[in-house]
Amino acid sequence: MKEDFIEKRSEPRSIIDKYYSVEFSISNSAFVYQFKIWDISAKGVCVLVKEDSELLNHLKVGDVLNLKYYPADSSHPIEHLKTQIRHINKDEEGRFKGLYLVGLSILEK
Repeated sequence: MKEDFIEKRSEPRSIIDKYYSVEFSISNSAFVYQFKIWDISAKGVCVLVKEDSELLNHLKVGDVLNLKYYPADSSHPIEHLKTQIRHINKDEEGRFKGLYLVGLSILEK
């Protein structure tokens, strides 16, 4: 039986293969965190963060950070992009149960 899916996002999602991963370097943390980009739309990306990651203690929705984006094509340069934390949601029972989905919105290059 096929269920009808209704898109609830404000904009259509499309896969863009421009970036492979994103790096967080938080000023008050001794660690650098790099995550594979899971989902990409025209204006934002989503990464998966383990629920016990120290990074979650340093992020708040609305924060604006300068993040380092690694291209999918290694012949392209790494980009530093001003990025806003759009959402931090824990997946309680879905495909990524126990992980946090951190939504990022690229503001400008």
